[in-house]
Amino acid sequence: MLSTTIKTGARHSALRTAAVPAAAARAFSIWGNVPKGPPAILGITEAFKADSNEKKINLGVGAYRDDAGKPYVLPSVREAEKRVIENKMNKEYAGITGVPEFPSAAAKLAYGNDSPVLDKIAVTQTISGTGALRIGGEWLKRWYSGDKVIRIPTPSWANHKAIFQDSGLTVEPYRYYNKDTIGLDFDGMVADLKAAPPGSVFLFHACAHNPTGVDPSPAQWKELSRVCLEMSHLPFFDMAYQGFASGDSDADAFAVRQFIRDGHKILLSQSFAKNMGLYGERAGVFSIVGEDAEEAKRIDSQLKIIIRPMYSNPPIHGARIASQILNDPKLYTQWQGEVKGMADRIITMRKLLREKLEALGSKHDWSHITSQIGMFAYTGLKPEEVEKITKNYSVYFTKDGRISVSGITSKNVDHLAEAIFQVKG
Repeated sequence: MLSTTIKTGARHSALRTAAVPAAAARAFSIWGNVPKGPPAILGITEAFKADSNEKKINLGVGAYRDDAGKPYVLPSVREAEKRVIENKMNKEYAGITGVPEFPSAAAKLAYGNDSPVLDKIAVTQTISGTGALRIGGEWLKRWYSGDKVIRIPTPSWANHKAIFQDSGLTVEPYRYYNKDTIGLDFDGMVADLKAAPPGSVFLFHACAHNPTGVDPSPAQWKELSRVCLEMSHLPFFDMAYQGFASGDSDADAFAVRQFIRDGHKILLSQSFAKNMGLYGERAGVFSIVGEDAEEAKRIDSQLKIIIRPMYSNPPIHGARIASQILNDPKLYTQWQGEVKGMADRIITMRKLLREKLEALGSKHDWSHITSQIGMFAYTGLKPEEVEKITKNYSVYFTKDGRISVSGITSKNVDHLAEAIFQVKG
């Protein structure tokens, strides 16, 4: 009898559970506490696409565009990819640290072919620059003996903070941009370097600072290196635009090589998204300068331990393309010329925009447009001014006034200048 009662009760309980409305069941979802994230920067592109104005301009895209406003695949990249395909290479896994010919060639590009530290470097291929930064953050969390804090410039690339926080580091700011001069706050930067605890980790943009386009001068880099040595700080360079900034790969690597000459043991992230246009191929490199070759081997072994459970090994196609370019003298020379062509177009658009604004009679000082460098420029426009320009002239860019200069073309620069002039004066 008791058994029958229990079975009957169980059936009734099952029936009641089945009768619970679907809406009520969803209230008990294990993912019910997951909030919706904030809108992404892609909102700019979506709004641009929805705009019917024939003169609309998208200056929010963080990728190079040619003078027709189209994505550009470098001829050297086409040739390198052709060779990779014609060689009928297999699709086997790369090693944990990547396609062997790629990281070593990338290190020479960054540090210099004759750098005395090349035999002291632990270097690995990564999933582009973002992956390199993430590996670097994980390395610091596990192995840096100092505070698990990294200091980044104000402002910095939007993803820097998230990358390092997700690596388990505390992220703190240091002064970099002076909104009053639309230039570098060098005194504030030096003061924050000196005020930080000895042995602090500082992230530096090697060239073409994103998002401001404001870089220290060579003399200022030398002073920053001196202060970092004095304070025993650890420099972590993010070099996403080598060659793409000035058109000269050696000139764009000045800061990295100066710090090496001064004896720093740096960390370095490299990306080949911009300077080779390998955005979707995700070709990057991370390196650490050790005390000697033996230490570099120990570092290398621990980098492999970090990478193996994270993504096992990196993609091969983009790395093979980059390797073809970096290791073939003729193709390398061709690539260098193409990178200079991209950089020169951006420099030309900067000059043209400034000239157009001045020709319209603007009383505002636009010298910062041409003194800044690289793909991005801080216009100095305020959020409400950006909103007016977007609403009235269909020019789309971020609320902080940052524009992607590669989005400017010889055909749309007049409309852009007119829009800025009408709002800013």
